[in-house]
Amino acid sequence: MVIVMSPPPARYPAPAFDVFNVYFERVYDPSMHVVFSLDGEVDAGALREATMRVVASDPYIRSRYAEVDDRPVWEEIPESGWERAFVLTRGGADEPLTTPPPPLDVRSGPQVRVNLYRRAAGDVVAVTCHHGFCDVAGALTLAREIFAVYRGIVDDPEFRPPARAPYERSTKRILALYSEEERRQALAEEEPFVDRWRFPVERAGRGTPHIARRTLAPERLGRIKAFGREHGATVNDVLIAAFFLALAKIRDDPSDRGAPRSILTSADLRRKYPGLYDDALLTNLSVAYEATLSAGEGARLPDIIGQVTSITARKKSGSLGLATILFYEEIMAGGMPAVRTFFDQMIERYEASAHKNPVFSNLGIFDAGGYLPVPGKDGSMLELREIQYLPCVCWPYGFLVIASTFRDRLTLAAAYEEGPYSTATVERFLEYVDEYLP
Repeated sequence: MVIVMSPPPARYPAPAFDVFNVYFERVYDPSMHVVFSLDGEVDAGALREATMRVVASDPYIRSRYAEVDDRPVWEEIPESGWERAFVLTRGGADEPLTTPPPPLDVRSGPQVRVNLYRRAAGDVVAVTCHHGFCDVAGALTLAREIFAVYRGIVDDPEFRPPARAPYERSTKRILALYSEEERRQALAEEEPFVDRWRFPVERAGRGTPHIARRTLAPERLGRIKAFGREHGATVNDVLIAAFFLALAKIRDDPSDRGAPRSILTSADLRRKYPGLYDDALLTNLSVAYEATLSAGEGARLPDIIGQVTSITARKKSGSLGLATILFYEEIMAGGMPAVRTFFDQMIERYEASAHKNPVFSNLGIFDAGGYLPVPGKDGSMLELREIQYLPCVCWPYGFLVIASTFRDRLTLAAAYEEGPYSTATVERFLEYVDEYLP
C-alpha cells in the first residue's frame, strides 16, 4: 500500500510585531472592526464575491497564525475555510455598534471577516481584522480594497484584484536606517514603562463586551484646533491632555494630584518613515509610547498642554519606534518560550499591582472618498452615513479610548467588558473628556 503524503501548506514567517499583537490577546481582544452605515442595500452576492476574491489575492489574508516547531508563521488555509470571511446576518438589534461583532480567530483564518447586517434604515457593513495581522491603518486599507473590488464586480462580474506575492511584514527596513551606535543610543534613552494607575474597575475578571461612544458637534473640532494653534499643540496633543485630566477626575484619588501619572498613546511608523512600506500596507507598523504627566487639583487644559507638546515633539523628532523594535527583536531571539515568559511576567505584574496605564489612540480623519461610490443592489449609489471604528475590547486592568473624525464630527469610543467595568462610569468618563475639550 502506497501512502501519498500531502504537501505541507505554504508558510511565511510571522515577524515580531505580528507575534506580540497576537499574544496581547492575554490583555484584551485584538479584534478590530471598521463599521460602515449606508442608506440602502448593497448587492450581497457581489459583496460576498468581492470578499472571497480579496482573500484569494493575498497570501497572508488567506492564512492563519500558527507556531510550527516553535516558529511563528502565517500558514495558508484550505480554500474551504475562506467561507468564514463573509457573514450575512441580521444580528442583535444593538450589533455591531453597541455590542461588537464576534471576535476573529487569528489561529483559524482567514484574516478578515465581512459582516453584512440588514437593517430597515440601510445596510451596515463591518470589516473585522485581528491586530495580529495588521494595525488600524492596515484594517482601513483592507476595507477600502473590499469596497473597490465590490465596485469592480458590480461593473464587471469577472473583475479580480491583482494577486500579491508574499511581501515584507517585518521592521527590517526601519532597522536598516540606523547604525549600531544609533540603535544602542535609542535603547539607552528609552525609559521603561511604569504602570502608575488604572481606570476604575468594579471587579477583576471577564464580562460582556460593550461599546460606549460620544460624538462632538462639528464646530467643536474648530475650537479644538484653535486652542491647539494658540498653544503650539496638535489636535492629538489636546485630546491626550483632555484624556489625562478626565482620568484624574474619574479616579478622584488625592494621591494622583501633582504626582507623575502615565498614559500610553500610539504612533503609526508609516508617518515617521513615509514611503518605506508603500508596497506592504496590510501590516503592523504601529507602536505605543508612554507619556508621563502631572496635574494639580482643579487643573485645566492650559495647565498641562505644555507637558504634552513637549513629550510628543520629542518623540516625533527622535528615533520613534526604534527602541520598541529592538526590544521586541531581543525577546524574539529567545524563541517562543521567551515570548510566552514575557507575557506571563506582564500578567503577573498587572495582577500584583492592579495597575495598568490607560491607553489613548487618535486614529485621525476617516475620508469617505476612500470608500465611495458604493453601488446599491438596485443600481443607485448609496450614501455613506457614518464610518465608525470599534477598538479592541478590554477587561481589567486594560482600558483604551480611541478618537476618530468623520465629516468634521469627532467621536470618542471605548470598547470594554461590562461587569468588571461599569457602563455608567465609562460614559461619565467620556463626558468628562468632552467637558475638558474646548
